[in-house]
Amino acid sequence: MNHYRQRETNLYQPGQKRPFWLSRSKIDLFLECPRCFYLDRRLGLGRPGMPSFSLNSAVDQLLKNEFDLLRQEGKPHQLMEKYRIEAIPLNHPDLPLWRDDVHRWEGAHVHHQPTNFEISGIVDDIWTDRKNNFYIVDYKSTSTTAEISLEDEYKQGYKKQIEVYQWIFRKMGFSVANTAYFVYANASKNRPRFDGRLEFEVQIITYEGNDAWVEPTLWEIKKCLDSPKVPAADPDCEYCRYRQLISRKLK
Repeated sequence: MNHYRQRETNLYQPGQKRPFWLSRSKIDLFLECPRCFYLDRRLGLGRPGMPSFSLNSAVDQLLKNEFDLLRQEGKPHQLMEKYRIEAIPLNHPDLPLWRDDVHRWEGAHVHHQPTNFEISGIVDDIWTDRKNNFYIVDYKSTSTTAEISLEDEYKQGYKKQIEVYQWIFRKMGFSVANTAYFVYANASKNRPRFDGRLEFEVQIITYEGNDAWVEPTLWEIKKCLDSPKVPAADPDCEYCRYRQLISRKLK
């Protein structure tokens, strides 16, 4: 059982000389709620942890295994051919690092000198075309009878996730296409019997990313972290509302 503790590592100190590591997920946290972000990165008071979704992780790993076989052969996946994607899985010596397959917990990262942030992100996959353009790929799994799209409110974070990855790899010096792909594995619920197995329908959703928001957001994060004041509670944040409710009850 994991016991909640105040974190003491990788806390931001205004004026610090060493680069401050800022992951893609923490950028997403700032966009969601600056107050929660500040409490986490400045004071070490993060949100309570959530259980991991081991089934999603299993699907991710199986997709990686499948694409890795073709990566070694330099061949496209049949899904890529079905969706007329003229690319193949990237075969690059640093891909295991970018995917964090070696458990360094860093992924792909680049130093943003103006803010002294080291921006990091862990990608699922990258595809490449004949011109060596990179296409960022993210694996997703779900189980729904509804049509899968990226227009749901909670999926807007998926788009931001892809765009941060695009920004990182551009800053690393690679040619990155605006086009990105979500490989979606949808578990069927319509079989008459379980029989100890799940059947997935896999599809690819194309997304045109725009990373223009990333750099201005880094400056907003820098301003937030440098401030001695904790940001105001976000009325739409359930964690902020919970803290406020507890505070009122204790008083």
